Amino acid sequence: MTPSVADYRTAFDLAPVGLVLSRERLMVDVNRELLRIFGADREQLIGRSFELLYPTADEFARTGERIAAQLDADGRYADERVMKRVGGPAAGELFWCHVLGRALDPARPHAEGIWAFEDLSAQRVLAVQLTPREREVAALLVQGLTSKGVGRHLGISPRTVDVYRARLMKKTGAATTPELVTKLLQRGP
Repeated sequence: MTPSVADYRTAFDLAPVGLVLSRERLMVDVNRELLRIFGADREQLIGRSFELLYPTADEFARTGERIAAQLDADGRYADERVMKRVGGPAAGELFWCHVLGRALDPARPHAEGIWAFEDLSAQRVLAVQLTPREREVAALLVQGLTSKGVGRHLGISPRTVDVYRARLMKKTGAATTPELVTKLLQRGP
């Protein structure tokens, strides 16, 4: 028995994670869960750039460069990052999000893709104000990367990573890197 087109549409719309079909970093289609996560209406997202979902234009640009540079052979990419809600009562709120995607043609990373978004705000609270680069460093430290790994991932020196780690430790009141990671992973209320 072959599933009908309606079955695929239903699966897309009712998936338990936010889904986006993209073309050249524009949102071509989104499902209900993505709209819920970002507090948006379809009209606010369809045909618009993913930039709308990022805290800053620089973070959008750097993430795009990272995705293009780090796709695996099958065109897959995953990370955790801070994103921004678009509408509703929480408009402008920053939150942790797990993002998993696949470029349909790994040679053209942004040509067409399928992206899944999972809101991590119930498990992880953004408890202090962070700069865009601090958010990027924090996300990679939480994943267990060393200064060298974070630096390689972001295209900066390990020494620069250490400077950002020190800033994060000061902001969170952490005395050690494991304590910093624990504070960054702090659960919500």
